Amino acid sequence: MPMVLRRMWMTPLFAALLCGAAEPPRADSPKAPAAVAAQTSYSDLVDLAESAPLVIRARVRSAVRVEPARAPGLAAGRARLYLEGKTEALLFGAAPVGESLHYLADVPLDAKGKPPALKKKSVLLFARRVAGHPGELQLVAPDAQLAWTAALEAKLRSVLTELVSPAAPRRIATVREAIYVPGALAGEGETQIFLATPDGAPASLTIVHRPGEAPQWSASFSEVLDPSGRPPPHETLAWYRLACFLPRSLPEGANVSESDADKAQAEADYVQVLKDLGDCGRLRKAKRP
Repeated sequence: MPMVLRRMWMTPLFAALLCGAAEPPRADSPKAPAAVAAQTSYSDLVDLAESAPLVIRARVRSAVRVEPARAPGLAAGRARLYLEGKTEALLFGAAPVGESLHYLADVPLDAKGKPPALKKKSVLLFARRVAGHPGELQLVAPDAQLAWTAALEAKLRSVLTELVSPAAPRRIATVREAIYVPGALAGEGETQIFLATPDGAPASLTIVHRPGEAPQWSASFSEVLDPSGRPPPHETLAWYRLACFLPRSLPEGANVSESDADKAQAEADYVQVLKDLGDCGRLRKAKRP
């Protein structure tokens, strides 16, 4: 086997987006089963895309199963394949890639213990180059090869566009501070929750209480707070940052509200935000980056 088996690791955030398609999928390229494509959620796509210096659509030319003894760390119910493919499009990357590609991927086995038939099918790859080995790729996770569909690629392109936007919401590390301040009227007040980000960029939540109205909350990823805003829509980068990374409760010492009643209101507001955001929705079994 011409390729040295390497352990697959995660990589940091990328820097540039090339969205021009190099070659459309061939008309005779078999479509992936809907059940396969459905196993990748919006959050899964962001997890993978954010960790990949290269995102490629490729057409598989050959796939050879690696002997289990030569596949360390292989999960039960999966097979490790050595694949050769042809680049169809570079969806993301700072520099062009060659036409011929070589890489390893872990794929699920069917009920008969066989891997899927991938030859002549299009796939989406989240990968990095292997230094000193032109055309050789290393996936950012063992399962970072996805069965291609037009709908999945369109969703992925939308994710990539969000990620490279100058206004893209930053990653959330934890809750730095939460405070509820009551207003002058009964039922009036505001909770502000300040979020910590790895690079120190501003991020916060604002929950506004008005007499006779349900509390209204919004998120901000800039210095400007908008108390009249709305929660971020589901399956957007702002939603992902909050739904997937906010702690399940306020950290100890973060609630600096003045009275016990104020502290309780800040806690309740935070719980309501988590409820409105809903579950992160990850479906992949592999660990996220």
